[in-house]
Amino acid sequence: MSSFIAVLDACVLFPASLRDTLLRTAKAGLYRLQLTDDILMEVYRNLIKKGMPEDKAKRLMDILSTEFEEAFVTQYRKLISSMPINEKDKHVLAAAMACKAQIIVTQNLKDFPPYLLASFDIEAQSPDDFLVHLYRLAPKTMWEIIVGQAGALRNPPKTLLEVLNTLKLHVPNFVNLMLSDIALQGEYSQK
Repeated sequence: MSSFIAVLDACVLFPASLRDTLLRTAKAGLYRLQLTDDILMEVYRNLIKKGMPEDKAKRLMDILSTEFEEAFVTQYRKLISSMPINEKDKHVLAAAMACKAQIIVTQNLKDFPPYLLASFDIEAQSPDDFLVHLYRLAPKTMWEIIVGQAGALRNPPKTLLEVLNTLKLHVPNFVNLMLSDIALQGEYSQK
């Protein structure tokens, strides 16, 4: 298990394909995932707002709570009020502080300015940059994760290329890196 710690902001857990990839990389031990009840409640509210039936959203939250039970930060609430960022994101930074995370993975980088995070030794990264970093650390494992992700989809089933195309909407540099590696491998295998 990696000692590299990352808090996932709620916004990166909304898109199903991205959520699946980020959670699978945590399960594979490429980083240590940290979440909070507040983050999951934000995901739950937004999934319902975007049209997911309430019972399905609840089932997803229950699965995440069970599957990643050890990932929940609990001693962060007392830090929330002292966090020097906007009100709606204070809980995310407080959680990162409490668990000594190095990274906050978020699509909302503007909400986590580097000059405010520097004193905490925390960096905000887009999920794209985060997955590119993980790919560079463990390309074979990342391929296994994405192939496994495609293989697990049943309703509807999706090919590896379809999964990559869906992911490309959220993490284009990561997908392009993977695709360029396929092209390079194909080029070398033909020589």
